[in-house]
Amino acid sequence: MNGRGEGSGILVAMEQRTLGRTGRQVGVVGLGTWQLGADWGDVDEEQALATLRAAVESGITFFDTADVYGDGRSERLVGRLLKEHPEVMVATKMGRRVPQDPSAYTLENFRAWNDRSRKNLGVDTIDLVQLHCPPTPVYSTDAVFDALDTLVEEGRIAAYGVSVETCEEALTAIARPGVATVQIILNAFRLKPLERVLPAAAEAGVGIIARVPLASGLLSGRYGRDTVFPANDHRTFNRRGEAFDVGETFSGVDFESGLEAVARLAPLVPEGMTMAQFALRWVIDQPGVSVVIPGARNPEQARANAAAAAFDPLPEPVHEQVRAVYDELIRPQVHHRW
Repeated sequence: MNGRGEGSGILVAMEQRTLGRTGRQVGVVGLGTWQLGADWGDVDEEQALATLRAAVESGITFFDTADVYGDGRSERLVGRLLKEHPEVMVATKMGRRVPQDPSAYTLENFRAWNDRSRKNLGVDTIDLVQLHCPPTPVYSTDAVFDALDTLVEEGRIAAYGVSVETCEEALTAIARPGVATVQIILNAFRLKPLERVLPAAAEAGVGIIARVPLASGLLSGRYGRDTVFPANDHRTFNRRGEAFDVGETFSGVDFESGLEAVARLAPLVPEGMTMAQFALRWVIDQPGVSVVIPGARNPEQARANAAAAAFDPLPEPVHEQVRAVYDELIRPQVHHRW
């Protein structure tokens, strides 16, 4: 452990990786803050701030948010953390607060969205801004990336990236010279990015931010057939993609199939490691991953997630067995879709 004095808490050393073309070094486990904004049940402000502080004390240096999480609530909470810890790196996302029409992705709108996010975060320059799973044609529109380059030139953002739903969108974005990072769903139930996306990103020097690493909690091993989620939790209202891409909820995997797969994976978890830490370590082990961003609703979860970075890589036979479970139970449902 590395101490920074009693006033700033104890910071745990964590493996650092370069976040693509940003050039920044970040801890390999970050924190996704969707849970602190909305759509995961209620998290009060005191608990949210305690979670953010626990993450920093555990060695987490990369925080991912979005302007749409709680309509700015998550950004504002992260902004309060930034005042206490200006050394951490913050990435936000933009584009989902308006109808999803490619014509909305203009420089004028980007400036307006950016102004709001900078105010929420309390900064002049945002470290990383990502397009938030925009319509597919956006990734092939030169004017969109010219506009993002302009935001960099104006000092509004230090770098930009994209958050994608599909591997094809990721590959299109990686080919863009200004794209610093690609955020994509990657977990033991979503192996397709390993085939082409991660190798292409590594070759291009583009960072990979792995989101939904626990498949909306399925891979935590904490849920069963009788689990009931709150009405304002996306795992209730988006089970079939009613609100947004169904791939964001349980990675698009049928809940019952996911439970069966977790039961098959559980015997593979090494002694002293939780199922969630096993799932995170699996992601960390994948060549080309820069940072994995599990969410957390409380300080204990943030600390436990960060601790996944301290475990040794999983043995190759374990990775082979994870793939075997995927091929049998999960691949038929998701591999062709995203």
